[in-house]
Amino acid sequence: MGVTNITLQLPEDIAQRLGARWKDLSRAALESLGLEAYRSELLTAYELRRLLGIESRFELDGFLKEHGVYLEYTPEELEREAESSRRLHELRQKELLAEKRRTG
Repeated sequence: MGVTNITLQLPEDIAQRLGARWKDLSRAALESLGLEAYRSELLTAYELRRLLGIESRFELDGFLKEHGVYLEYTPEELEREAESSRRLHELRQKELLAEKRRTG
């Protein structure tokens, strides 16, 4: 799999101002490009993770939330998440009940 390099030319005064806000302008530019491509549905969540070198879906979710963007879920994915949450809730309720019985 190949890699494409992109070079940006910025006027020095603008680069200094932007650099005061974002220490790593290259990374900031890459993240901005990735976020816009994801928002425009040109990249999937998996592709955005690859582009930015983000290892987990949870880490990507945190990154997107920091930037006011949220993962897109299919109805099937939402149902799986809801079912998982229900199972965890039921398990936790059973644990709490067992703990309450032990401690009296």
